[in-house]
Amino acid sequence: MQVKKRRVMSPKQAAACCRPVDDLLDPALFKALCDPTRTRLLGCLVKCGRACSVTEVAECCSVDFSVVSRHLALLARAEILVARREGRVVRYVVRYARLGKLLRELADAIEEHAPTEEPCCAGGRRGSC
Repeated sequence: MQVKKRRVMSPKQAAACCRPVDDLLDPALFKALCDPTRTRLLGCLVKCGRACSVTEVAECCSVDFSVVSRHLALLARAEILVARREGRVVRYVVRYARLGKLLRELADAIEEHAPTEEPCCAGGRRGSC
């Protein structure tokens, strides 16, 4: 049985190959999006399509005001939302263009680095790898 040698990249090659994807994998973005409550709140704001106060979002999502306030602030720090103060009320709005651009660029980078050949198990036969 012949053993295939694995081609190993040099650190320089790996850095050149992986840098665009690494730059797009911002931990703050994923931390902000990893919580189900935050994604629910973001979904509410997206559906609403306008700037909403913490109270409006809390009522829309049936989530406690203090929880909503904390989560929206985190989404704003991650630059997914913009917080606008109007007197004593803070309104949050989705940064649609920025969020869409980040997710599109990440998807494009992943597709660009995807192998062009089917994986060895693509035939669906168990144990064929």
